[in-house]
Amino acid sequence: MSVTAYRTCPLCEATCGLELTLDESGAVERVRGDADDVFSRGFLCPKGVSIKQLHDDPDRLRTPLRRTANGSFEPCSWEEAFALVAAGLEGVRARGGADAVALYIGNPSAHNMSALLYGRALAKGLGSRNVYSASTVDQYPKQLASALMFGTATTVAVPDLDRTDHLLVLGANPLASNGSLMTAPDVRGRLQAIQARGGKVVVVDPRRSRTARAADEHVPIRPGTDALLLIAMVAVLFEEQLVAPGRLEPLCDGLGELRALAAPFAPERVAAATGIPAPTIRRLARDLGAAERAVVYGRMGTTTQTFGTTASWLVDVLNVLTGNLDRAGGAMFPLPAIGGSNSRGEPGRGRGARTGRWSSRVRGLGEVFGELPVACLAEEIETPGDGQVRALITLAGNPVVSTPNAGRLDGALAALDFMVSVDLYVTETSRHADVILPAPSPLERAHYDLALYGFAIRNVANYSPAVLPIGDGMQDEWRTLLRLVGIAVGQGAGADVDAIDDFVALDVLRRETATAGSPVAGRDPAELLAALAPRRGPERLLDALLRTGPYGEGFGRDPDGLSLAALEAAPHGIDFGALEPRLPDALRTASGRIELTPPQLVADVARLHAALDARAEDGAMVLIGRRDLRSNNSWMHNLPLLVRGPERCTVLVHPDDAARLGLTDGAPARVRSRVGAIELPVEVDDAIMPGVVSIPHGWGHGVDGVGWRVASAHGGANSNVLADELEVDPVSGNAVLNGIPVSLAPA
Repeated sequence: MSVTAYRTCPLCEATCGLELTLDESGAVERVRGDADDVFSRGFLCPKGVSIKQLHDDPDRLRTPLRRTANGSFEPCSWEEAFALVAAGLEGVRARGGADAVALYIGNPSAHNMSALLYGRALAKGLGSRNVYSASTVDQYPKQLASALMFGTATTVAVPDLDRTDHLLVLGANPLASNGSLMTAPDVRGRLQAIQARGGKVVVVDPRRSRTARAADEHVPIRPGTDALLLIAMVAVLFEEQLVAPGRLEPLCDGLGELRALAAPFAPERVAAATGIPAPTIRRLARDLGAAERAVVYGRMGTTTQTFGTTASWLVDVLNVLTGNLDRAGGAMFPLPAIGGSNSRGEPGRGRGARTGRWSSRVRGLGEVFGELPVACLAEEIETPGDGQVRALITLAGNPVVSTPNAGRLDGALAALDFMVSVDLYVTETSRHADVILPAPSPLERAHYDLALYGFAIRNVANYSPAVLPIGDGMQDEWRTLLRLVGIAVGQGAGADVDAIDDFVALDVLRRETATAGSPVAGRDPAELLAALAPRRGPERLLDALLRTGPYGEGFGRDPDGLSLAALEAAPHGIDFGALEPRLPDALRTASGRIELTPPQLVADVARLHAALDARAEDGAMVLIGRRDLRSNNSWMHNLPLLVRGPERCTVLVHPDDAARLGLTDGAPARVRSRVGAIELPVEVDDAIMPGVVSIPHGWGHGVDGVGWRVASAHGGANSNVLADELEVDPVSGNAVLNGIPVSLAPA
């Protein structure tokens, strides 16, 4: 007799509900969209269906591996694995101190309760300044700009897609990404709904992407010049007296300074640099200002460029100036069920953003949100001296594929004294490890989107218990992470995991009871911990966060409020409704106001002036990335369902450039940058601007020692071999992955 189970898909940011049918043996027979899910309403993309292949994948690790004397891997017991980890890490720290051990946290951790809840404890236990993550090749410019304007890195305004009349999208392709820093299932349906109610969707992108093709208007732009376009639109709003912040005006600091900053960037001045005619820029600004409900949304194309933070800042400046911030149909602030930095403590005031508390040893790149830019990891490993990185822990990350100048990092990892990876596979990165610790499949662990509901276009919550029992030889990932914490704090391989778990949970409750305004302020943390029994691990922490969150039952204060038990009784989730205005309460700036002109960003405007007169050499080409619906992370290329069909790892070239360079559709081309070169097939298409080429990220699996057969057979080329690790956004340190100068020739 078959059984039906429900869970949230953990494979991208859309958080779609899945309905799984299991046969009598417990095997998954069928996966389809959950029609009753309160958020996705049955929508599902190909990634969700592939979750069965991921679980069944014979290449997925099911036992720890250790490196042998000849460089290969062999299975070992968990006890052997942790003994090796303890000896390796303790030896490195004894020789080089805490900073000699680095931690890298990969993108899949954002979809993983255990990694989010216990990864922080591991970083704290290590006490190393060398903490890195995928966020510095992705989203930190947006989060830093938001922190400088509103007070915290998680106070990120998201488009209210379901109520807007005018959506301006820059550097994003949500029909392929399923949203990014914008948790929104079925983006295509939501964009069609905007058009059906008489609204307009405009996409600014160097490529006519899937989203651009579905939009009402596509505006091509030269890569890396989004900030110039945005500040020119700001100039138009001031010049034509279209600035109308509405009820937020008394909360805004810096309106006058902003006007002066934007004045030199009239559309006629930026047209040549951006490739967008001045009349078009003026019309974009006027249309935005005239729309009843409008929103500007920028993503990877705007963050992974040399003006990443400044462009991200200007996106929200436009939302403020047009009166569309914190307003239905505009850019709004979610209120997730677990609460967050902008819903705890004194409303409307905080310490503001603090960055640069330490710097990288070699290049002096500043810390952001407790991390250093991953663009400097390779040099921190290679360069001798105090604090040199000699050991690395990776959690669900493949930086050899996903970070700039990947070839240099690949070589650096091979020279480490010790490395341990927590991973599902032997990847291009984990193949360098001395020990690989496997993790359960997504179907073998509980799931709640701790991070992604903070960027959701609707306030919802959905908890998914594990669908299948953990396989023989596997252990819960949270136990693996806490054993690493035990090693990090000096308790050795035999640390008491349950005792560490109790300490972490009690620490969460202590902070909550010490927070003014909390529903449990002043209560005994030990009493609250006892009330969470018999839960342990991430479920216990989640229950505590839900009970003390904005909809929570407050440990008995509101019997009808939210708890994990309430979510367990609602397998399709709970809908708390559309986003609502949250300012000024959500502000956590020191001033208690919206900081429209943060000093770091005002200072960066000088670089924008220099960019106005920059001219590319005739025939010069620049590289941008691109997203595919079936490809979110590199390990997805080992799933047959997601790699079938036409080859996706191609270099997209405009017909005029192909003719000029002697490139033929389908034939291989060699693409070269300052730091590396790759070969891959040419795809000739007028969807790309002349002078621009596009290569998708996440490929490049044709190397020795990886443990995935399907991905190796569809190896593709790693575009990050071409990215220059010396080129970063100076405000955030984020890697520059778009607008990279390249040359092309037939291979």
